[in-house]
Amino acid sequence: MLSIVRADFEDAALARFLQDHLDDMRSTAPPESRHAFDLSALDRPEVRLWCARLDAELVGTAALARIDAAHEELKSMRTAPHRRGQGIARALLRVVVDDARSRGVRRLSLETGSMEFFAGARALYRSEGFTPCDPFAHYSPDPNSIFLTRAL
Repeated sequence: MLSIVRADFEDAALARFLQDHLDDMRSTAPPESRHAFDLSALDRPEVRLWCARLDAELVGTAALARIDAAHEELKSMRTAPHRRGQGIARALLRVVVDDARSRGVRRLSLETGSMEFFAGARALYRSEGFTPCDPFAHYSPDPNSIFLTRAL
């Protein structure tokens, strides 16, 4: 059974899972186009991180980073490669959307890659109501990035 809970930053499995995420990004984009957070960037008061587990196995993460009181950024969405296509990312996404809405956030935005590696992620976000937008917050136009947003 899938469980989704707030992250325990002392969990060694979480550190490994997030490092795997960063390692995946190395082969998909040049350094200036990689925007994934490491563990220390996620362990801040303005960031909320969730972990999805199947039994004891960590199979997914998702985070929200505050841009301002009404706008947050979806960060660190990752599903373990051997678990992709099983609905884990969709379940995580719905949890973070519900959390943001319950706290009065009115908009979620995200940056994801434009490469084929990210096609599944882009399809998921679009199916959940995210639409293309201009770069937001600190981002600049980048051919390796696609920006999406959703009003809540």
